[in-house]
Amino acid sequence: MNITSPILASAARVAELPADSVASLLKILGTGTGLFDDSPDGGLGMIMSALSGVAAALAVAIGLSIYFRSGYRSRRDLVKHGLAASAVLVLLAFVISDMRNAALAYLGINPTKPAVEFEIRLPKAALSAVSDTQVELQTDRNQKLAQVDDTLVPTADGRNILKGTVTLDYRTAERFVVLNLSGDSQCRFKLRLPASPTRSDRYGPWHLADGVTAAKGDATPAIHDAFAIRYRVL
Repeated sequence: MNITSPILASAARVAELPADSVASLLKILGTGTGLFDDSPDGGLGMIMSALSGVAAALAVAIGLSIYFRSGYRSRRDLVKHGLAASAVLVLLAFVISDMRNAALAYLGINPTKPAVEFEIRLPKAALSAVSDTQVELQTDRNQKLAQVDDTLVPTADGRNILKGTVTLDYRTAERFVVLNLSGDSQCRFKLRLPASPTRSDRYGPWHLADGVTAAKGDATPAIHDAFAIRYRVL
């Protein structure tokens, strides 16, 4: 242990004081006014992440400033200076990465963009070709067309299965897969997934459609029960 160790520790404590005070003030302000969401992905979480990065950078800056002015520099000191500079660069990269992740979480954006692979079971004679349909993902944040396979997969009972994938660009639990058939018929399936779903190797259970609109008015219960979907997260 050398003389700079207690100096660096003191600098870290001094740098943390403003961030702690501001963080406490923001928590009180957010509780009283509702301006900040107290969840990890909310506005307060992003600000707290920024304050942590500022406190860490300030602590390193104070410590290095004191250390570099402490007197004579030997070869061993130069090596220490190089290691210290490397540590600063690593810390800076970490702060930038942490701020990026916090900002993406606050905006509800999935940085890794998981995808849903789905299979839609169709009633008999509902679809003769993939070109007669369109599948899209509808959320409270965006709408996106799904990529569907070029051919239908026949089942043993004479029905067909339509396969496809679509990426999940935003963190939200309000997701619907919408199947648009020819003749203005439409079928809606709610994806029962959390805002940040985990990846899975197997398909989930079959779910019946949450809503079916026929070309000529409302669909009958028999038609409604004929549509089903199952999916997994890639």
